[in-house]
Amino acid sequence: MASIANIIVQLMQIYWFICIIYIFMSWVPNARESQFGQTIGKLVEPFFAPFRQIIPPIGMIDISPIVALIALRLAMDGVRYLFSLFM
Repeated sequence: MASIANIIVQLMQIYWFICIIYIFMSWVPNARESQFGQTIGKLVEPFFAPFRQIIPPIGMIDISPIVALIALRLAMDGVRYLFSLFM
């Protein structure tokens, strides 16, 4: 049971790092338009979209990815906690 929890948490951590890479790509001109950027965008944008609908940008700053990463981190902690209950 612990190995299943570790695999799920590891996959969520990999996804978390992919999200971080995508956020940093916004600082580099034309990085999101590259093939790599578009591939990561297809993975990350469906996760960010609900947060963007709820949280409006503050001026030129979009804080919805930050909230999405916090939610993902809380979900990882929740998975760890749920699997710890079964062990």
